[in-house]
Amino acid sequence: MRPARVGVQLHPQHAEYADLRRACAELDALGVDVMFNWDHFYPLYGDPDGAHFECWTMLAAWAEATERAEIGALVTCNSYRNPQLLADMARTVDHISARPGVPGRLILGIGSGWFERDYTAYGYEFGTAGGRLDALARDLPLIKDRWAQLNPAPTRRIPVLIGGGGERKTLRIVAEHADIWHGFGDAETIAHKHAVLDDWCARRGRDPEEIERSAGVSPLPGRIPEAVDDYAAGAEALYAVGTRLFTVGLNGPTYDLGPVRDLLAWRDTKNS
Repeated sequence: MRPARVGVQLHPQHAEYADLRRACAELDALGVDVMFNWDHFYPLYGDPDGAHFECWTMLAAWAEATERAEIGALVTCNSYRNPQLLADMARTVDHISARPGVPGRLILGIGSGWFERDYTAYGYEFGTAGGRLDALARDLPLIKDRWAQLNPAPTRRIPVLIGGGGERKTLRIVAEHADIWHGFGDAETIAHKHAVLDDWCARRGRDPEEIERSAGVSPLPGRIPEAVDDYAAGAEALYAVGTRLFTVGLNGPTYDLGPVRDLLAWRDTKNS
């Protein structure tokens, strides 16, 4: 059985980089399993024109600033970079994150993209949701092919995480290409998506156990937000339906680590 793991998504908005750097170092020292940012150019909530930093330059810095946690984007927008270039960027960050005797720690989190403001402000064609998913399906093999050609090669087989819950296209792409699936919703919704993903795996001849199931963790409805076990209760409900990577989002500039400590204590109990 896969162990329970804890991820943290540091939202790269409404903060100075020093705030992000400090939170990153503290989370690594606490023992989180994965640290994520996101791949956008503007804040997703709060002041829409507030402070914001770019995803992949930050991941390279995090690779130097951390020692043990895996790192990645939740998720990279496939539209913003040539897939061959993205493969090379990922390979490079993978090497930066390696330590003597220990392979790199990058997870390539990727999705088809959705935030229209990013596209229009930076000159990318927004197109349609279906077209962006078709591009993702086209580009993932190109990324993997480029990894096989690079010198030096990645330090390990870089895990691919795909985010999104579309049942006709996204979960098919997950079944074909992903090592980790990240979904959104309550335990009932996630359980349904797991069943759909399992069905796509059967159609594609893939063992569904090869795909780690990931989801965002939030307080259960009706619970007091300040309750000590608030996030742990949300994780427990997701664990019961097969989720094994549990990610909580933290916003700047404070990046309150309290929910993370609760989740880490819960994780250690589950894995003992």
